[in-house]
Amino acid sequence: MSTSISNVRPAPDRLLVDIADYVVDYAVESHEAYDTARYCFMDTLGCGLLSLRYPECTKLLGPIVTGAVAPNGARVPGTNWELDPVHAAFNIGCMIRWLDFNDTWLAAEWGHPSDNLGGILAVADYVSRARILGPDSIFTIRDVLTAMIKAHEIQGLLALENSFNRVGLDHVILVRVATSAVVTVMLGGAKEQIINAVSNAWTDGGSLRVYRHAPNTGSRKSWAAGDATSRGVRLAFMTMKGEMGYPSALSAKTWGFYDVLFQGKSFSLARPFGSYVMENVLFKISFPAEFHAQTAVECAFKFHDRIKGRLDQIEQITITTQEAAIRIIDKTGPLYNPADRDHCLQYMVAVGLIFGELTADHYENAIAADPRIDALREKMVVTEDPQYSKDYLDPDKRSIANALQIRFKDGLSTEKIAIEYPIGHHRRRAEGIPLLIKKFAANLASRFPPERCKTIMNLCLDLDRLQSTPVNEFIDFFIP
Repeated sequence: MSTSISNVRPAPDRLLVDIADYVVDYAVESHEAYDTARYCFMDTLGCGLLSLRYPECTKLLGPIVTGAVAPNGARVPGTNWELDPVHAAFNIGCMIRWLDFNDTWLAAEWGHPSDNLGGILAVADYVSRARILGPDSIFTIRDVLTAMIKAHEIQGLLALENSFNRVGLDHVILVRVATSAVVTVMLGGAKEQIINAVSNAWTDGGSLRVYRHAPNTGSRKSWAAGDATSRGVRLAFMTMKGEMGYPSALSAKTWGFYDVLFQGKSFSLARPFGSYVMENVLFKISFPAEFHAQTAVECAFKFHDRIKGRLDQIEQITITTQEAAIRIIDKTGPLYNPADRDHCLQYMVAVGLIFGELTADHYENAIAADPRIDALREKMVVTEDPQYSKDYLDPDKRSIANALQIRFKDGLSTEKIAIEYPIGHHRRRAEGIPLLIKKFAANLASRFPPERCKTIMNLCLDLDRLQSTPVNEFIDFFIP
């Protein structure tokens, strides 16, 4: 009996086809999606500008090899770098993610869909400047917002019911997949080419989450998304040169993604692709804290004025949270670097209690050396509320609840303060957007003179004018 395996190529996996159909055929008609995308665009660029204050980020920027610039290439906002679009995507993506301050999506999988802007913006600027698709091939900011909405949707819907973290894989795999899809379209790719690019993105496999968790938490978590979006750009360019794809990259027995990396399970999509993710995305507005800790830090702020003079009288601090937070950021023992600290629930709560604020500077060594922080961490008990965990996954709630209660050595206790929805949640948009605009203004001011900041802000707050602005002209405002 022959045991040979059929070499007949199958039809492409259904998910590959669905992604290609979506990015080519779907017309985004939701005003809410575009309006939210505008604020997401502003916020994401602002996060990138703020990160330029930190040498640990800027040391990774620029060309890999000194002098290897690309005149008329893609520009890196806030800098004078002009690079090939693949490495420009890494630079922009690294800046965006460095401070853990851009948007968030929480479900069975977690992630930051605006990480895809690294690839989208680099390619849009490069194509618009080089006119590689013809004399009239200039992208507008409307095109960028459309690409963002679709990248958000691909990454976010794949995250709703498919937990990559449960099998030890990092969520940046979804950045690579989403970027490869939307960038291939931006380069003029048809459905077949999108399928090829996305199949290669899955064939790459996935990064381990080891750099996000104790005892190995480190700075790779701040550049991993830049790496992923740049890889998506590279695969798109390779595809447009005729590189082949792999139709059963997901489903192939033994060798496909499902069997090798997803315990033999196929992906589940809870809803068809549309604009749901952008409309419901979570913003980090008031402080750069891992999102599962956002409401815990808000609770800490509420206690600050009442306990700042009684820190030495505290006996126990009880943090009640969701299962996801316990799995990711419940951490005891020494913390070795800023990336370690901004993924420690206890550290962030301690800073909020002591200082009444939390900024990126609070993760740096100078403030981390304050002995009061570790003294409070040692008094913290973290416990799960099953209802918080249930509501976290409820599609009608998507809450990220935390509660805080403090007991003193004299036996007295504070009330238990609980917050279900952080300031950046869809349910708090009316409260959050004015603060997001204020955050953007502060981030602009960290890099540019007042008149430039005013020009950029006025443009961004006029949605119609912003959308019609050519990308290359928009980026001009962000070059020192």
